[in-house]
Amino acid sequence: MSAPKYQPYAPSPYSYTPSPHSLSTSISLDEEVKLSTTVQQRELNESLAEIYSIIVTLDFLEKAYIKDSISQETYTPTCLRLLGQYKTILKNSDVASAFRDLETFKSAYHLSYPSATERLKIGVPATFEHAPTTSSAISARAAAEATQNFITFMDALRLHYTAKDQLHPLLSDVITSVNNVAGAKEFEGRQSIVQWLIILNQMGAGDEITEAQGRQMLFDIENAYNEFYKNLQ
Repeated sequence: MSAPKYQPYAPSPYSYTPSPHSLSTSISLDEEVKLSTTVQQRELNESLAEIYSIIVTLDFLEKAYIKDSISQETYTPTCLRLLGQYKTILKNSDVASAFRDLETFKSAYHLSYPSATERLKIGVPATFEHAPTTSSAISARAAAEATQNFITFMDALRLHYTAKDQLHPLLSDVITSVNNVAGAKEFEGRQSIVQWLIILNQMGAGDEITEAQGRQMLFDIENAYNEFYKNLQ
């Protein structure tokens, strides 16, 4: 009597041994899988991928700055560039529609990156939230530029500019030029400027401030300008 032959695995009712004919398929394993079938879809995917990379990079930048791994001189222009790229990409209506908002995008791609999230919501580098740590003499040219930007923004409010895409660039110029005034001390109105920047930054491009917000914003910026001017004397 011959010994029983054992199968290499336990058989089941669903056991299946493929035949050579069943392995033949029209799909090549070496063929590139395309994520998009049109030029528009490819460009959209590329833009979303760029936003993803900006969030990751910005988070590393914020942590490096907090740990003093990079200087203010390196951090500020790099952060401004990343924030600018983020805003520029989202100006495309198709990208903005697919992106929806920051929290939705993060949830869809399982992102966290709290430092980058906070910086994107604020819309300006951390160095703009406080006076620069420098003992240099005040630059007359930088002070004049900051003064002009204050006046330009306040004139825009008096002319009843209300749209986010009208006001945000002008107020960004104010805080940027104020930050460039070497030797200027911290002044009371700086936080008001930053808070209004945060409010504008979180609005949609087509959104508008209310009449009451416009009056309050003008009041706050005028006070900030007066405090800034006092510090120059």
